[in-house]
Amino acid sequence: MSSSRDDPSSDEEGRADGPRSSSGGRSDDAAATGTDRSRAERDARFDGGEREKGTGPLALVRRFRSSDNEVVVFVREVLSSAGIVLAIGLLLFAISGVWPPMVAIESGSMEPHMEKGDLVFIMEEGRLAPAAAQQGTGVVGYQAGKEAGYKTFNSYGDVIVYKPDGSEYATPIIHRARFWVEKGENWYDEANKKYVQAENCEQLTNCPAPNAGFITKGDANPYYDQSNGMEISDPVKPSWIRGTAEVRIPWLGWVRLQFSGAA
Repeated sequence: MSSSRDDPSSDEEGRADGPRSSSGGRSDDAAATGTDRSRAERDARFDGGEREKGTGPLALVRRFRSSDNEVVVFVREVLSSAGIVLAIGLLLFAISGVWPPMVAIESGSMEPHMEKGDLVFIMEEGRLAPAAAQQGTGVVGYQAGKEAGYKTFNSYGDVIVYKPDGSEYATPIIHRARFWVEKGENWYDEANKKYVQAENCEQLTNCPAPNAGFITKGDANPYYDQSNGMEISDPVKPSWIRGTAEVRIPWLGWVRLQFSGAA
């Protein structure tokens, strides 16, 4: 007996074997479109999750670097200048071994070889020490320099930057090292009598020497730093020395003096 055309099983089998309509499920093209859309959304999230809006970290950096806004341009130039100054400072520190590597001259005590407002580059005293340097230091005193023909800043010996009496709070002094004394030494006989206000060791401040170190003097000053009338410091110990003066740049120190109030 033949089956009827309106047999439910035959009708369902026909529908199962036929192609699926668009209303009954997604076609291959629709699936591909969805995949492409997902990929595009994923790519849009790559730049900090906000590439489409241009607010991700990388996008913000690019906008900052290319913006013509006056405020942004000003900030960009300030940061660029600060970066250059920092790079130069780090380079000078690497060369000198001292921080800060530059000091501003605050007085006329070293005239005419250094003047107020000059900026001076200093170097760690042990670097590139001359053969004439005092043993255990990198500093050449005036008298040793005269014997060896060693000059800096138009006179014999090294100009040093030191902390008076080793104080971390006092303003550093930049004067010329004159000669070395040992602890307990009567240095009156070795001193140039023009630079002391005394007739003998008993009348001379810091004589006998309270400690080993350098007797120092400003080129324009009338007396030694350790002598009566000055009494700036005891003989300068090597540990009190910040460095030796190497290069003088006229006038550039005025900016620093203005900020420090020493102008």
